[in-house]
Amino acid sequence: MSDLLERLRGRGWRLTAQRRVVAEVLNGDHVHYTADEVHAAAAERLPEISRATVYNTLGELVSLGEVIEVTTDGRAKRYDPNAHHAHQHLVCAKCGTIRDVHPSGDLLADLPPQERYGFAVSAVEVTYRGLCPDCAA
Repeated sequence: MSDLLERLRGRGWRLTAQRRVVAEVLNGDHVHYTADEVHAAAAERLPEISRATVYNTLGELVSLGEVIEVTTDGRAKRYDPNAHHAHQHLVCAKCGTIRDVHPSGDLLADLPPQERYGFAVSAVEVTYRGLCPDCAA
């Protein structure tokens, strides 16, 4: 589960009402909202919040490394608050639903030295694709 609010408090990030509501919307498991979805949910809690404020706040959170931008197949960017929990993504090829997954094993170690071509590999991003239960039905 995301601990975004606690991380932001720990950093001493100034939590205005607008920033707080954006962070609250992003808090949770399997959260991968678009900026427009964040804005809609934030506006339910704080009707005066502007789209620009949401976009700016999301940009700051990404710059701070507290939220990850996830882009799949040319769809709208989505924002993942689980920036400090190692995970990969499972994406529905039809509706775009994204779920966090935690494969076992060391994905970095699974890349043989001859396939690294001299790269000093520091991170691995894997996206699993398929159909979610709703789309497969």
